[in-house]
Order: sequence, then C-alpha cells, then structure tokens
Amino acid sequence: MSAILPGKTVGIFGGGQLGRMMAMAARSFGYKIHVLDPDPACPAAYVVDKVIEASWRDDWEAGNLARGCDVVTLEIEQISPESMAMASRFAPVRPGAQMLAIIQDKVEQKTWLQKMGFPVGPFRGVRSLEELSSAVMELGGDCFIKAARGGYDGRGQARMYPEEVSDGSIRDAWLAVGETDCVVEKAVDLEQEISVMVSRSPSGEVKVFPAAGNVHENQILVWSVIPAPIPHELDRQARQIGEALADTFQLEGLLAVEMFVTKDGKLLINELAPRPHNSYHQSERACVTGQFEQAIRAVCDLPLGDVSLVQPAAIVNLLGEVWLDEQGNERQPRFDAALAVPGVRLHLYEKLKPRRGRKMGHLSAVGATGDEAIARVREAKSRL
Repeated sequence: MSAILPGKTVGIFGGGQLGRMMAMAARSFGYKIHVLDPDPACPAAYVVDKVIEASWRDDWEAGNLARGCDVVTLEIEQISPESMAMASRFAPVRPGAQMLAIIQDKVEQKTWLQKMGFPVGPFRGVRSLEELSSAVMELGGDCFIKAARGGYDGRGQARMYPEEVSDGSIRDAWLAVGETDCVVEKAVDLEQEISVMVSRSPSGEVKVFPAAGNVHENQILVWSVIPAPIPHELDRQARQIGEALADTFQLEGLLAVEMFVTKDGKLLINELAPRPHNSYHQSERACVTGQFEQAIRAVCDLPLGDVSLVQPAAIVNLLGEVWLDEQGNERQPRFDAALAVPGVRLHLYEKLKPRRGRKMGHLSAVGATGDEAIARVREAKSRL
C-alpha cells in the first residue's frame, strides 16, 4: 500500500471545527483540501481549497467530492451509507463504511462491543414506547436514554431517576429522544470520565495517545486534560482497549473511545467516535504529535507521529454563552484578559453566529502538572 504524499488532495466529509482543524494540519503538510458540508460558510470554508455544499445524504455530490480527491476522510458520523459507497468508487474512504455503520447506530454499537468482548455497562436496545418502559424497569429506573442515531452534546438524550419513573416520565423521555430507536443504559457508579484516542494506518501501524480526563455538564464537555488523573495501570488498560478496538475494526484513521471509570476501578466503554475528538484538542500541546496531524498521517498512510507526552495540557470549551448576556444580546469577550494568563492560547472556529450550547472555540493551557494546566485554562475562561 503506497502513501498519499503531500501535494495530493484530501477530501473531508464535514466542514465543522474538526474538519477545519484537520484541514489546517493538512495544509501545513502541503495537501490541498476539499470539504463537503451543508453550510457553504462552515468553519472549514476559510482554510480549504473547495467547499461542496450538499447534505450528508447526497450521494451524487459525495461522488463529486471523491472524484477530485486522492483520499476521503470524515469529521462527522452522519454520512449516509449511499454517500459512503458512492465516494468509495472514486477514492479510498477512511475510516470505511463497515465501521461507520456499526458506530452510527448506538444500539448496533453497544451490541457489537458486547459481542466482541469489550467492557460495556448494562443496556437495552429499544424500538418502541412499550419496549422503553420495559427496559427502564429492568434497569432499575436509573438510566440514560439516547437516540440510536444522531444526537450529540446532550441532544437526543434523556435522564431517568428511580424516584421519577412513571408512565408520564417514560413518555416524556420517548418524546425527548424523538420517538425513535434508542439505547437505554444503566447509570454506573462513576468515579470519573476519560477517553483514549487511537490512530491506525492502512499499513497497520498503531499509536495510542495518553488517556485524557474529561468533565461534562449537561452532556457537553466542559474541560479536559492530558494526562488523565488516573493510575498508570488504568491508563495502560485504557490504551490496550483502544488498540484492540483499532485492530478489531481494521481502523484506517482515528478512533476516540469514551470510557467510564467506575468507583471500583473498572473501565466501561461509553461511546466511540471515528474521528478527531473534543477531548483531544489539547493533544497538539501535550503530545509530540497532535490529533489533527495524526489524522492526516493515518488516512494518507504516512508513518504515524510520536504521541509521547511532552507536557500536561488542558482545554476548556467556549460555548455561545460567552458571547451573550442574560438577555441574549451579543457582547465581545475579553480575550485580551484571558490571554494574559501564562501558557494560554485561544482557538476560535469562525462560526458566524453564537448560540447557547454551540461550540464557538476553546482555550488551551500548559502547566508543570495537569492540575496547573486546568487551573490556568479555567482562570483564563473566568476572565472573559
């Protein structure tokens, strides 16, 4: 298998912030970049050579994207099977359609993980209100309900507590996830949340980044740090799971593995994402090679970069609220004040309109320890 060398063209399904940062990494290598996105003014539009305005289900335009590229990758999972199939007629698509089909459907994903022997918590796949009611009861009423397809950053999800279980609350949860197929997951006795990022090239080379420690609010990542504040043995186990997943999938590209650390020290897989991940934005500062450069290396079958830890680093997400006052009027954040904190950098995605809950950018910081990096980046955010 021959490498796709700099000077060639890389296509990306999706021009959001992940596609933008992948494109910036690819441009530093000398690649040309084409993206397909429903929004012609997507964040990647300002740094790529060509934007094809089309939906994730437009197989004709997916084919047009691939016709002009030497390899195609993705920054979002919602690409239709027909679009993936059409694109693969004209260029390698990495990661591939078979892996994406498993990950796109959370019921299929959990079932596959369980079948393959990977650690997951108790769950039920349901396809009707009646099945949802039965699953909630079987799992003790303390559970998360997630739409099988789509939904991220807390969308398409509902939380159920034992004391709230009733026909009405279950019906409300069914409505909240869109009255569609969903996975019901029993809440675990959680110590913390972590993730690992694994990269694998078509030639079979594998590299696994150090684990990241993550804190969420309302199912949206608030901040993340590398290395995760976990024992060395647990980090080793998490990285082994990531490597085993990459080999089982025959991954070509990146795979983020979100995990729970339980109170009794066990690891359970939460979700998979076959792309760069929010919890590894700080990898460009923490590791020899960042996730976006590694994504390009992997899909182009270049030698993978060293992912050894250089220094602890943390990020904090900047949501639309930073730009809005209590009445919803736009205001200018005090980026100058934030950047006065030692070790802090600003990363904005050039999204034109702030909305509450919308990821507009992030701050990153380095420190002598993970705790110092977290303290710096949170202090910087507080100054905005």
